[in-house]
Amino acid sequence: MAEPVGAGACEALRGLLPRVFWLDPDVPGHDVPEAAPALAGDVFADLAVVGGGYSGLWTALLAKERDPGRDVVLVEARTAGWAASGRNGGFCAASLTHGYDNGAERWPGEVAELERQGRANLDAIGEAVERYGIDCGFERTGELLVATEPWQAEGFGEYARAMEALGYRARVWDAERTRAEVSSPTYQGALYEPDGVAMVHPAKLAWGLREACLRLGVRIFENTPVRAIRSAPAGLRLESRGGSVHAPRVAWGTGAFPGPLRRLRHYLAPVYDYALVTEPLSGAQREALGWRGRQGLSDAANLFHYYRLTADDRILWGGYDVVHHYGGAVRPEYDQRPETFRRLAEHFFTTFPQLEGVRFTHGWGGVIDTCSRFSAFFGTGYGGRLAYAAGYTGLGVGATRFGAQVMLDRLDGLDTERTRLRMVREKPLPFPPEPVRSAGIGLTLRATAAADRNGGRRNLWLRSLDALGMGFDS
Repeated sequence: MAEPVGAGACEALRGLLPRVFWLDPDVPGHDVPEAAPALAGDVFADLAVVGGGYSGLWTALLAKERDPGRDVVLVEARTAGWAASGRNGGFCAASLTHGYDNGAERWPGEVAELERQGRANLDAIGEAVERYGIDCGFERTGELLVATEPWQAEGFGEYARAMEALGYRARVWDAERTRAEVSSPTYQGALYEPDGVAMVHPAKLAWGLREACLRLGVRIFENTPVRAIRSAPAGLRLESRGGSVHAPRVAWGTGAFPGPLRRLRHYLAPVYDYALVTEPLSGAQREALGWRGRQGLSDAANLFHYYRLTADDRILWGGYDVVHHYGGAVRPEYDQRPETFRRLAEHFFTTFPQLEGVRFTHGWGGVIDTCSRFSAFFGTGYGGRLAYAAGYTGLGVGATRFGAQVMLDRLDGLDTERTRLRMVREKPLPFPPEPVRSAGIGLTLRATAAADRNGGRRNLWLRSLDALGMGFDS
């Protein structure tokens, strides 16, 4: 999307709260759970889970479902859902591979199986939400991928045919049909997948999984960062400031925060993503917008926007800017980026000029655990006593449940349909060390923005990365 001049963008940002909307306790209906106590002293368990986001919460819950007698302890450095799991857009996708195209390019021989397992995983998430009574606004709305430039729609027909060949629904819409669904003068067409995405309130999903874990007997310690991993006679010892967890098996699900598991640092490049949320729309504004299907939307550029409606008819509007700091630095001050908020606001009013006068109430950023293949990778350490999953690259709301199953399969020594996948057995290419890493990421982002301005044409640098399997994938 071309850089617009949004006359009302600055006014719309006046009074913006520097808070994560989903985590804001002042928003009606946000019953933020009281934090569990921090670890004090030594505790012993059959399984220790590190990380209180989706990855760790699903692992703890599924471990208890597999074996109700298993003693499970979960430790979280802050509070459950505080990081990426409470800051994302709430797109719970079936894809395990960051989209069919990425999976088909990397694992063409098993992409049909990856799609099948991904759809089954999304179904299982919906079943768990219902079974445990998790009030997270789970809606199987599907997703609408819109083209705002003609070149962005060029692959829609081929994609739809590939999906239909696998037995899944996909529809290609022209500009008129797209604008009849959601009214924007920028839309040139769309690809609609009615079954591949559910929308959720991301923090409520995390809180609901946390409550389900507690009901099944998982012991949770929050504000307990793990400082070190030590081998011990009975397995591993996880050391924190206040005590230690001793367990024969450890599942590591910390996303962009590898902590003392240093091997992950070679594969992860933390990048920041940002989002805004509007005030609730009036009835007239909703009517002018359309969007009665409440689908999750994103545009088909490489640097793309994602957006959705909340339960109280606000619009969450995020994406576009991708920010990496030298050395993969993650700091609280990076959660706010006024220049990105201004850019997002301008793009919002270019997309929806009929919403002029709407104000944004919340703006925030969060860090994503990006890897070079743009989909999760898996591994073990400490002689198979520890399993990890990371690298979801912004598509972890749904795929983390699959990753939790993989970690448990590995720790339980099981040969399953998941562990036999090439995707699970292979690792992505590691990122180079600094300063080459940051220079390469910066060059890639600039080249990607240039491709969006030039009809999608990729320069030599991007084509070279494609050949190496490290091409930027939106």
